[in-house]
Amino acid sequence: MVGKGTLYIVSAPSGAGKSSLISAMLEKNPNYAMKVSISHTTRDQRPGEEDGVHYHFVEKQHFLELMDQNVFLEHAEVFGNYYGTSRVWIEETLNKGIDVFLDIDWQGARQIRKQMPQAKGIFILPPSNGELERRLNTRGQDSEEVIAGRMSKAKSEISHYDEYDYLIINDDFDAALMDFKAIIRAERLKQDKQAVKYNGMLKALLSE
Repeated sequence: MVGKGTLYIVSAPSGAGKSSLISAMLEKNPNYAMKVSISHTTRDQRPGEEDGVHYHFVEKQHFLELMDQNVFLEHAEVFGNYYGTSRVWIEETLNKGIDVFLDIDWQGARQIRKQMPQAKGIFILPPSNGELERRLNTRGQDSEEVIAGRMSKAKSEISHYDEYDYLIINDDFDAALMDFKAIIRAERLKQDKQAVKYNGMLKALLSE
């Protein structure tokens, strides 16, 4: 018997490493039933990104039409671009017993919690503002102006850490990844999920 998957809301200021942690979690644990929600976005496609793999890249007008059709579980405007999460895909995936990671900001997280209060929130923190700025510069994806904008917004984003269930400090990447996996394992070991997974065994133990 397959229990329902868990929806994980993963948030962090840009450059804290949430996307890298999610990718490493999936890569190093291929036997875990886990998927990343692929958001719709109106932002430009970056070098190396694939449509339908990293994001569903759509025109702004099409995105607004989807909003009107109530397709999104959550949506937000970030740095002048729109992002949204498909409601149907999330629900279908969870019902198959697959955990889903949502890489979204605190605004989207609030929208999700109102509709899916059982979701678990994980907030990724950098060890310092200086290290955060260094990482943003190192990845070479954004202009100095954009990086300055991300740094000025980081404090506001970090101030919402107390709205989440778990905090991970991404100072040492391997240690942060171990913490991430520990959260997933702990959630899967909860009584209600184990009771569904081992229903037959529990019945046999109690009947002997």
